[in-house]
Amino acid sequence: MMNTNPTRQPTADVFSLDYEGRGVARNQGKTVFIKGALPGETVAYRLITEKKQFDEAQATAILRPSPQRVTPECRYFETCGGCVLQHIEPAAQVALKQRIWEEQLQRIGKVRPQQILPPIYGTPKHYRDRTRLSVGTDRQGLPVLGFRAKRSHQIVDIAECLVLPESVSAVLPDVKKLLRRFAEAGGKASSVEFYRTDEITVFNLIVEQRPSEKGLSVLKRWFDETLSRRPECWQIWLQQGKAAAQAFYPAERPMLAYELAEFGIRMPYRPGDFTQINADINQIMVGRALRWLDIQAGEKVADLFCGLGNFTLPMAKSGAEVVGMEGSGVLVQRAEQNAAANGCSNVRFQTADLFETTPQSLAAWGRFDKMLLDPPRSGAYAVVQALHEPYLPQKIVYVSCNPATFARDAAVLVEKGYVFRAAGIMNMFAQTAHVESMGIFERA
Repeated sequence: MMNTNPTRQPTADVFSLDYEGRGVARNQGKTVFIKGALPGETVAYRLITEKKQFDEAQATAILRPSPQRVTPECRYFETCGGCVLQHIEPAAQVALKQRIWEEQLQRIGKVRPQQILPPIYGTPKHYRDRTRLSVGTDRQGLPVLGFRAKRSHQIVDIAECLVLPESVSAVLPDVKKLLRRFAEAGGKASSVEFYRTDEITVFNLIVEQRPSEKGLSVLKRWFDETLSRRPECWQIWLQQGKAAAQAFYPAERPMLAYELAEFGIRMPYRPGDFTQINADINQIMVGRALRWLDIQAGEKVADLFCGLGNFTLPMAKSGAEVVGMEGSGVLVQRAEQNAAANGCSNVRFQTADLFETTPQSLAAWGRFDKMLLDPPRSGAYAVVQALHEPYLPQKIVYVSCNPATFARDAAVLVEKGYVFRAAGIMNMFAQTAHVESMGIFERA
């Protein structure tokens, strides 16, 4: 029910949540997306943007709160764009993501798996093993460090973060001190990155131009005074613009790497390489994918959008002939190195623009018994469209970070005769609206 009395702010009964974490209501048949509102709530709001098909608004008062509403732990929640769901109880966040995911499957793909698996919850805090924070200056010229503000390019200056590892969150005030000293030495940083593993945490400073000797001395002195005294093993890397990052100080440190213990895989990587941000959920995800595929020795298996070989190398442990395909030549080279380091000789990698896949290029790959798809948010539409007899794999596992493109592509696979056996979500990105999921499709 909507109150549109012009003498006061309108009110709305919120009935759903959208994929950005906004409450959904209606005003005289027009959809209103309300930031800060939850399903089941009655809220007062102010309009931010009026468009032909929908309006965007901000909740100004919660007149009837949801029992799932909680007080956000983070003091930056109202402004920082890093998280959008901290005002929802963690288990309820997952339930809402599950509902959004199912609605997208039905509305966009008009498909439903035979079995919907229970969600994988993960931990709600301190899970983010890699992150990038923006660097800027305030009106006094002092450095600010943080995520971008909600729907803005402005940087929210933070001194701690709930989703970063506690060891990383603890050094943020020290990093801001470094940025000030670095700027006084003539250095200019555009952003910083953190990569945390069990063995080492890398602090990657991204600069516009190579620092002067004075600036480099500032970095070394700051490390010796700050990071070297912490219980964790740290290393500073430097990256100039979009060039590859390079280890800076100290020179001798363990390489970044994550483990896939179930398969005896150790996966080295460098700052800038794509890895999943949540190592614990990634291990669960890889294990489920391999159980679903049930790869047998002698089979031929494809891993498309393979990256570093996150799924490819565990596949190779089965004794099958495995082919990994990836659009980035740098990642293909890194995957080849990882295969050699893990003793996987039954796998080969090739560079391919999978967004340009055609029936002809797919036929040139040859026939695969099984296939895994792990595309970016834009999905694997060209690949699933190109699938045709006699090149239809018996099983396809699809790993998705976007319910909309997953629903679209699932519909194509079902049209091509695949049975949508099972699917489920994984809370890879707790406190955010991002939904990770995976499904298995089998030829009837």
